[in-house]
Amino acid sequence: MKILVIGGAGYIGSHIVKLLKTTNHKIEILDNISTGYKENTQGLKLHLCDLSNTSKLHDILALNKFDSIMHFAGSINVSESFVNPRKYYENNLINTINLLNCMVDLNIENIIFSSSAAVYGNIDGNKPIKENFPVKPINPYGNTKAIVEKILEDYDKTYNLKYVSLRYFNACGAHLDGTIGEMHNPETHIIPIILQVASGRRDKLEIYGNDYDTKDGTCIRDFIHVMDLADAHLKALEKLTFTKKSEVFNVGNNQGYSINDIIKSVKEVTKKNIKMELKPRRLGDPAILIADNEKIKLNLNWKPKYSDLNTIIETAWQWEKTLANKI
Repeated sequence: MKILVIGGAGYIGSHIVKLLKTTNHKIEILDNISTGYKENTQGLKLHLCDLSNTSKLHDILALNKFDSIMHFAGSINVSESFVNPRKYYENNLINTINLLNCMVDLNIENIIFSSSAAVYGNIDGNKPIKENFPVKPINPYGNTKAIVEKILEDYDKTYNLKYVSLRYFNACGAHLDGTIGEMHNPETHIIPIILQVASGRRDKLEIYGNDYDTKDGTCIRDFIHVMDLADAHLKALEKLTFTKKSEVFNVGNNQGYSINDIIKSVKEVTKKNIKMELKPRRLGDPAILIADNEKIKLNLNWKPKYSDLNTIIETAWQWEKTLANKI
């Protein structure tokens, strides 16, 4: 199978690419390198293109005759999406529509879409979230993911475009061999931020609220190792190719850790102290988000292998030390 990985130079995309390279599939990457890195393309063919450039995108897809597409390109910062919603609706929604229209025109039938737990919004109660829970996003970022999922439903019904939408919880960690990891600029994810404090690249950790209705007052999240996420994408593509049936799956660990849990684990792994400052709550932060992952486990024969907290922190710490040593 010939697969195009859109956003393959970024954090999650590069880990999927590294896994796909161990298969018999032929892999190419499309990226505008606005937030990704050329070194993450790992020697594969790179198509430099922004999804807003519809004519160039159409030409690339037409000339290279891809069988399936994995779509990771987009903006991901929830807080920024409140400040600059236009960016999010352009990058995440309009550009995805451009891609889907090109796929329909060229009869490319399979897409794996990078969605998010942000589509659920605030969930009443402490139960793990199932895929059939109401979709009620509370921020522009989540809105874009939810809208694309509805578009995918319509394009399946009308144009027979088949998809798997994977609703990530909190991707984290780094590749076990230490060659790639998380490298956003600016960094917005909690685990690399704490580790930057541990390595000395950041002065302090800002904690946004400690008065949530949780066990210790800090937000609780479900963290999934990026290599478990990569495995979910590969299994989703194989199942979609075989069944030609569109699906939506949560990709999470079915276990929640608070911000204080993460800080404690970082201290244990790094043997470093973490300077902290309490800040007001941020807009759009639910108290608890934990995945019910039974559907993906049953349907894709998938289960997390690396998503225990120690493995997450240890792999991310090895990567952070690599980055810190380069400065």
